[in-house]
Amino acid sequence: MSDSHDHGHEHVPSRQRRRFPGISSRAYEHPADRSALVALRKLSGFDTVFKALSGLLPERSLRLLFLSDSVRVSDRQFAHLNVMLRDACYILDLEKVPAMYVKQDPAPNAMCIGLDEPIIVVTTGLVELLDEEEMRAVVGHEVGHALSGHAVYRTILLFLTSLAVRVAWIPLGNVAIMAIVTALREWFRKSELSADRAGLLVGQDLQASMRGLMKIAGGNHLHEMNVDAFLEQAEEYEASGDLRDSVLKILNVLPRSHPFTAVRAAELKKWAASREYQRTMDGHYPRRDEDKDTSVRDSFRESASHYATHVRSSKDPLMKLVNDIAGGAGDLGDRMRRGFGGFAGSQPRPPKDGDGPAEGPGGSQGPEGPGSDGDDGDDGDNGSGGPRSPRDGSPRDGA
Repeated sequence: MSDSHDHGHEHVPSRQRRRFPGISSRAYEHPADRSALVALRKLSGFDTVFKALSGLLPERSLRLLFLSDSVRVSDRQFAHLNVMLRDACYILDLEKVPAMYVKQDPAPNAMCIGLDEPIIVVTTGLVELLDEEEMRAVVGHEVGHALSGHAVYRTILLFLTSLAVRVAWIPLGNVAIMAIVTALREWFRKSELSADRAGLLVGQDLQASMRGLMKIAGGNHLHEMNVDAFLEQAEEYEASGDLRDSVLKILNVLPRSHPFTAVRAAELKKWAASREYQRTMDGHYPRRDEDKDTSVRDSFRESASHYATHVRSSKDPLMKLVNDIAGGAGDLGDRMRRGFGGFAGSQPRPPKDGDGPAEGPGGSQGPEGPGSDGDDGDDGDNGSGGPRSPRDGSPRDGA
């Protein structure tokens, strides 16, 4: 980017989009992102590993690698991306524009990594896949990672993932590492939801953000795809199946660095319709100069409230069961039998002679009668905080 990426926002083109001076990352951070980061920091051994790796990771080597084997975005190389990057930093009021590189890779992907200073990397597959407005949302997504300070943790995740593979042959050698890697992945999946929101604040075009996510899932075939139908997939994914499917959802997502794309689209649309988003667009948002006064207890409360609301409103069978139990649902054994009925898929066993009192003239039945297990109705629809992390990071940041 010549050397201009170190000199603020000179030659920034005129903008028609709303700008957010002094905006804090708290304005767009998903409550689950903050909660997962707090849980990560409380993981046994993480603090020690973090301090050790912060001084050992070869960041200079990483920068030299991209400088020597990728194309640095500047006024002379990928100029349209350079304009988008400066625009995103201007809108989110990020004073120092990060260096940005384009890397040859057919897989559509983007990431923000680095310890002292974030570096943004996008693949040629992503550049070729997205149109200008879709790409603008992706660049805003990565700048959001930088503003939130995600880069350091993402860089450590990459290093530990590589290290775990190298020591896998040592008996129990990678157990502790994998525990931290699993916790880091859980946090990073949640941080993607925050960065998607930042991308929307930068692009200020919900349909472009939706299209971009849909293309990442299904490729450059917009004439064959439909945003509304794509969002319906997320609703079906959330609601369908039984407890067995709920467990499979968890197992499917564990090895991933990103949430499922349809789920991300649904989460972003929900936030775009919220009062919080509208207030931010109207200029009412937390400022960075207020971050030092932020209450850790309030952050915990907000995260707990988010999870409670999610459990109450979720259509997932496991979440419904959790809501029933938390709400003091009568007979726990009965609830468990109903919840796990999908595993067996069989009808209740008819009573045999002598199994229990026969139905009397009054029509009363035992606990195995239609009044209990046979009822398929739904009874339940019914912290965070911690020190602010350093600057951002995320290879395989799938936009």
